[in-house]
Amino acid sequence: MATHESSDSFVASAEACVKLSDLIAGSALDGRGDELQGRAVLILTKDQLTAALVLLELDGVARRIVLYPPDMALEYLPYVVESAKIEAIVTDRTTFGSNIPDVRYFVPCVQNIVPQCCDRSSQHETEWILLTSGTSGRPKLVVHTLSSLAGAIDSYRTPPGQVVWSTFYDIRRYGGLQVFLRAALTGTSLVLASHMEPIGAFLARAGEHGVTHMSGTPSHWRRALMSPAIRLIDPEYIRLSGEISDQAILNSLMSHYPQAAVVHAFASTEAGVGFEVNDGLAGFPATVIEHTPNIEMKVENRSLWIRSARTAAQYLGGESLQPLKDDEGFVDTGDMIELRDGRYYFIGRRDGVINVGGLKVHPEEVESVINRHPEVYVSLVRTQKSPIMGALVVADVVLKAAEQSCRHDALELQHNILRFCRDSLSSHKVPAAINFVPSLAVAETGKLIRRDA
Repeated sequence: MATHESSDSFVASAEACVKLSDLIAGSALDGRGDELQGRAVLILTKDQLTAALVLLELDGVARRIVLYPPDMALEYLPYVVESAKIEAIVTDRTTFGSNIPDVRYFVPCVQNIVPQCCDRSSQHETEWILLTSGTSGRPKLVVHTLSSLAGAIDSYRTPPGQVVWSTFYDIRRYGGLQVFLRAALTGTSLVLASHMEPIGAFLARAGEHGVTHMSGTPSHWRRALMSPAIRLIDPEYIRLSGEISDQAILNSLMSHYPQAAVVHAFASTEAGVGFEVNDGLAGFPATVIEHTPNIEMKVENRSLWIRSARTAAQYLGGESLQPLKDDEGFVDTGDMIELRDGRYYFIGRRDGVINVGGLKVHPEEVESVINRHPEVYVSLVRTQKSPIMGALVVADVVLKAAEQSCRHDALELQHNILRFCRDSLSSHKVPAAINFVPSLAVAETGKLIRRDA
């Protein structure tokens, strides 16, 4: 990878801080990088920083790179190795349990840079393989190149002055990888979270390094805003993606950081980066569909489709996989949108619909209404089985003040939230019950964990 090097740019975790100039002159592969020339390599590390160093070193050297996310079960490792025809694994692990893959090379990686001892000249257009979450079965292997991954970066002008990026994402997922590449290709510094690092400690480190640009999912940002350490960062630019950015979280961030540019972006592992919205409002103007440079979009059956040079090429794996693109090269994102008063609003995922007596309910649409209530911090709408209706809509709600969950007028507040919903939603979308909970589970990807009752 041809990084844009500045004299003091770095990549940092809690354990180490590595200058890019040192890595360009050295190696994180303990002197064994020459064994990986032209090979299909899987990166399996516990820490993000180690993975970042290896990525910088192997692009253009390896024929194929597969990023194995830290939250993905090792039971899928043999399948991924076979599907991607992996020849070498770069790892800081010493054990794999019973899931020992059959590969020729196991190469250790370190955070201590050693003198370079192999040819690092770019000889391959390396394939970058990203894995989907695998929460409902084996992961899909999504094929990108550096060109498709970095296609949106040229459209962003780096502001003058010192820029330091950080992200709540893990760089082995698409959202985090975008931030990693932006830092590497523009010569800016990057602060990464460390394995099992508490949110307060991460925010404190980000503040110490002077982070100016920060990205994450809405759930990431809600969690950060609940931490007292949120006052330790003072970003100039805040970016949200990965989940629907409702008006409540946008308002919270703009109120907390009035000096910052708060934007939300649409992107997915398969479709790539589509567009960003910087007007402080949920949804996006209808004109975005036809007037976004270098991106073609269409809406079919309320689903957003995207075609561009930023989309992935294909899936790797079994023949039973559906094609990634249609015959015209469009990717069906599966994200459902609705046009209201000249603006499109995301209402949820097609595969996440709750069927209530034959009527469809998108959980995210209901959540966006509940989250606007002045006493609600965040909500999760789910289905509960009913012998009569088949399914009921219920909402788990976290209140802004923890002590409110014990208040004597909890029942009155529940009724108040339900009235709030009735003012904005069709009757079949109004929750049958409101449950006050202390917190909601968030996956390693930064998204709310959605499970049916």
